[in-house]
Parts: sequence; structure tokens; C-alpha cells
Amino acid sequence: MTPIKHALTIAGTDPTGGAGIQADLKTFQELHVYGMSVLTSIVAQNTMGVKDIHHLPIDFIELQLQSVIEDIYPHAIKTGMIAQKEMMALLATKLGSLQNVPYICDPVMMAKNGDPLLEKDVRSFLRDTLVPLATIVTPNIAEAEDLIDMKIDTLEDMKKAAERIIHELGAKYVVIKGGSLNGEATDVFYGKSREFHILDAPRTDTKHTHGTGCTFSAAITSELAKGIPIFEAVKKAKQFTAAAIAHSLNIGHGYGPTNHWAYRLNASSN
Repeated sequence: MTPIKHALTIAGTDPTGGAGIQADLKTFQELHVYGMSVLTSIVAQNTMGVKDIHHLPIDFIELQLQSVIEDIYPHAIKTGMIAQKEMMALLATKLGSLQNVPYICDPVMMAKNGDPLLEKDVRSFLRDTLVPLATIVTPNIAEAEDLIDMKIDTLEDMKKAAERIIHELGAKYVVIKGGSLNGEATDVFYGKSREFHILDAPRTDTKHTHGTGCTFSAAITSELAKGIPIFEAVKKAKQFTAAAIAHSLNIGHGYGPTNHWAYRLNASSN
């Protein structure tokens, strides 16, 4: 039997299960990696918005992380919502000390309904501390605009932003998610090879897209943990997330969650 690979998510929670740690662990399970988690913040939220956030003490976050690493070493790590500079500084030190472990940075800055999760100075600190360590960073349009302070309205703008994130901020690879632009759900992948790859998926007419960024980055993490080449990992994550959106569960009174087992059902029917 092939030893199972281990993936670690470091992020906040979503008690309704569509985003954050909960979405990451569901994605890991569906893509056949062993999921582990370190909680940074406990978030009182649902499909309608964020009600309150409780940040865990820095020393307790460090203890969680050390407990994982000394026992079940991760084959890939992702971060989601990291809400404080102190958390980011801790993670920058810890991630920088790990050898040959892909790091996926999902720069979560706001909830699906637009509620801010990070203050402006914290967003700047994320740009300067965590993004340079990333094997791949996965911003949506709004997050990419914030990272490099430019307006993104077109595919060409996305390409320019991708170049700047790599060459100015220091990440190895980036995929900018273009789901908020008109037309097909088009993403731009770019990295140290200096080649652009465009990933398209048909747009699904639904508001139930809560947690898609978490799901997408967790799917990339799963594939990189298994040793899949990075562009192949991104393509698989795109397919996984597109299926999750296309077969959403239609639950919740706001922006409902996606369907994390849709990809498995699609694969078994083909």
C-alpha cells in the first residue's frame, strides 16, 4: 500500500462548513490526502456574513503547529485567513525553516459578501512576509489588486498583475482567479518559467460560491502533497472547484457553500 500523503491547513474556521478549515479538510479528504489543521481564528460566520472573530493566542498557534510537525510531517502546507501581523511573523519563521515543503498562500482578505477580514496594514504585512515564501499564491481579482495596488479589468491586466506578483513580491508561482470578471471563469497561471497559462471553465449561474477560494487552494495543496507538478496541480484544482460550483448544494440563506464531493461523483459517472 502506498503511504498516504499529509496536508496541513493553517486558517480560521467557518461553523457552517463552507469555507476556512472545514472546507480545506473536506477537500483534502476528497482528494485522498490526510488532512491536518492549525486554527488561527475562530470565526462566527454563516452564508450571510461574519458576525465576530476571536483570534487565538500566538503561543497557542505555535504550540499547535509544533505538535503537528514533530509527529506527522506535512508534505504540503496552505494558509488561509491569517488575521494578525504577529501570526504572520510566526508563520514566516516556521515556514522558512521547513525543507522542501510546498507552501500555498491563499491571501484571504474578505468574506464572500464583502465583509473585511484583514485591516489594511495587516494586508500589507501579508504581502511583505508570507507571499515571498509562497510556492504559489492564489489571489482573486480583489486580492491581486490589493497586493500590487493596480486596477484589474481585463485578461491583460491579470497578466500584468501576475508578472508583478512574481517579480516584485517574490512568490515562485501565482494563479489569479478571474471569476469576478465577465465571461467565462478565466484564471491566469504564471511563474518562474515566465510562461502564461490560461485556464477556462464555463461560468455557472449561481450565487452559491462561498468558500471557493479555500477549496481551490486546498485542492492545489492536496495535489502538491502527492508530488504532482505544479501546473497539473492547478488544473486539477480548477476542475475540482468548477464541479463544486456547478453542483452546489443550494443551502443557506445567503451565499451558500459549494459541493465538495461533486468532483468524485462526476469522476465515477464518466
